[in-house]
Amino acid sequence: MPKSLRKLRRSYLYVFILPALILIVLFFLFPVVLTFLISFTNLDYRFKWEWIGLGNYYYMLKDRWAKLIMRNTIFYVIMTLSCFNVGMALVISLLTTHIHDKAGSAFRAIWLLPRITPSTVYIVLWNWALAPYPYGAFNWILAQLGFEPFITKLNTNPVSPYVPIPWIWVWVILVNGFIGASFGMIIFSSAIKAIPLDYINAAKVDGASTLQIIRYVILPMIKWPIMFVTAYQTLSLLTSYEQILLFTDGGPGYTTEVWALYSFHKAFAEYAGAFKFGYGAALSVILVIIGLIASVAYYRVFRFRELMLETKIEV
Repeated sequence: MPKSLRKLRRSYLYVFILPALILIVLFFLFPVVLTFLISFTNLDYRFKWEWIGLGNYYYMLKDRWAKLIMRNTIFYVIMTLSCFNVGMALVISLLTTHIHDKAGSAFRAIWLLPRITPSTVYIVLWNWALAPYPYGAFNWILAQLGFEPFITKLNTNPVSPYVPIPWIWVWVILVNGFIGASFGMIIFSSAIKAIPLDYINAAKVDGASTLQIIRYVILPMIKWPIMFVTAYQTLSLLTSYEQILLFTDGGPGYTTEVWALYSFHKAFAEYAGAFKFGYGAALSVILVIIGLIASVAYYRVFRFRELMLETKIEV
């Protein structure tokens, strides 16, 4: 093929990907850059602004709620990730991958329902289920069984905290965890099915127990899918706020407020911050930095463990 014809063919390829590049720039890169620039201003609802440099970040250090909300965010991410998004997803995958195909597929399909259901519908249904007696299904069942109804009012405000604080986090993590667990289950099930059965059969011949097979055969061979799910779900939990917004709105007070929801409230909720777009953008920038640090840390940890394992094998 002549050189000029090859160049012409390459130019046509760029034309085909141009629409996608334009969409990425308009709806991803441009908002990211704009948010970063706004974080250095005091832009508000009047669209009047001044360049204040690191003023928003300095104010963040003095914000009395920022430390509490950061602790809430870390607690929420760690508990949801370990108990559901990775922990439960991995357990379900191990239990259902090697059972009967139809039974395993049916069980995984049930677990996918929270994922494919719109989050608004999913959270509203949970709010109805946990409503106070006699309206909520959960409290109604408890009453029918002879137990005292559990008084719940998840969409609380600072004046009327109906739910004991520990119970609020239990429900928040439980409800949101089912959504993330289904995603991890898909990835882990595919990775486990890709493992050659020869390795597992060889371990059985050598007398390895089920737990030993999981620990020394299956888990080492799916370490990169585990890293991907852990990193992806960490970023997803850090940036998601709509579930908590609909479920508790961060209440009572700032008890269940997370960083992404706090950024939303400061930027778009008049009662929380009088539409402080600049400060909300600064909070979002910090969230992006935390997500990048977490992703790099996950990669480093998994890569370090892999290098240590290779070193032991060579020795």
